[in-house]
Amino acid sequence: MRQGFPIARQGQVIGLLGGSFDPAHQGHVHITLEALKRFGVSRVWWLVSPGNPLKAQGPAPLAQRMARARQIMRHPRVEITDIEAHLGTRYTAQTLVRLRAIYPGVRFVWLMGADNLVQFHQWQHWRRIAASVPLGVVARPGDRISARMSPAARVLAQARLPGHASGQLGRAAAPAWCFVNVPMVAQSSTAIRSRGDWGSSKGI
Repeated sequence: MRQGFPIARQGQVIGLLGGSFDPAHQGHVHITLEALKRFGVSRVWWLVSPGNPLKAQGPAPLAQRMARARQIMRHPRVEITDIEAHLGTRYTAQTLVRLRAIYPGVRFVWLMGADNLVQFHQWQHWRRIAASVPLGVVARPGDRISARMSPAARVLAQARLPGHASGQLGRAAAPAWCFVNVPMVAQSSTAIRSRGDWGSSKGI
């Protein structure tokens, strides 16, 4: 295994939560803990990205975002990584191709909040992503209905697992996705940045 990359064994189910984490907050923690309980994953890796292609303005420095993520997410089954910086990938579809080649026999589940499902159809090669790994979607404040009525949700309607079957998602063949309603945490990176207490000069 490459230096600095997490260790995973064949047959293991790993949940992947990607994003700029600018900054990481309790909403990310909440999604992660719910995924561990509900989607049949044994571990979750946070993929702290070098930058978000959908955002015009760059995020805070990667080292700062990694430090904040490690400060806020402490769990023995969760690993904070900067895999995409090592791989040189900027898009989720590219990252998944590389990870599946590096970790043969490991099953991956892509995790997201419902707010990401709303815009999922804007991601590069989103249909390819959905065809390659199951998707675990956790409710976020204000996005329950819009997520379930989103373009991606409509296209993938036949691949949706009911909420009561969420534990089967990790072993399901893609395309497969599951939306779970959970108690929600009303925090967002945008709101934290708008308060002015996060940025390159603010530390963690």
